[in-house]
Amino acid sequence: MKNLVEHLSQYAAYHRDPRNIATHFVGIPMIVVAVTVLLSRPGLELAGVWLSPALLVALATGWFYLRLDQQFGLIMALLLGLCLWAGQVLAVQSTLVWLSAGLGLFVVGWVIQFVGHHYEGRKPAFVDDLSGLIIGPLFVVAELGFLLGMRAELKQAIERNAGPVAIRQKKAAV
Repeated sequence: MKNLVEHLSQYAAYHRDPRNIATHFVGIPMIVVAVTVLLSRPGLELAGVWLSPALLVALATGWFYLRLDQQFGLIMALLLGLCLWAGQVLAVQSTLVWLSAGLGLFVVGWVIQFVGHHYEGRKPAFVDDLSGLIIGPLFVVAELGFLLGMRAELKQAIERNAGPVAIRQKKAAV
């Protein structure tokens, strides 16, 4: 199994343009919430817990993240818990509300992602390796941590492998 640096470096290689990274801060959370919403049906409440396919996927995904890194894994587990809550709230609504929310978030999230990859000039990472679909949300959390000055050693290791985020130069007016 690849370690955290290998996974994030491989994903980061497709995401070096700051505009692309910025779109991921919006698009990826929308997609994760959308998938959770869509997988929250069928479901049933048992002892205060909404049992659904979304719960099974979140548990497996959370376990994957925790095995890669405890700190990020705990953050991801918390975020997945919030997604499960949103999914359950929408799953008990009418089919129209549940489906339009899930599909709307999914489509808009992917449109935002593809706009970012237009700036990048590269296809999304998952096209070459499906693990990019599970690493994308972790990448967003890691990038947010880096922006907050956390995990500098991890950021340096990723940049050694994938290169630094490109700094855009403004063209001088003639």
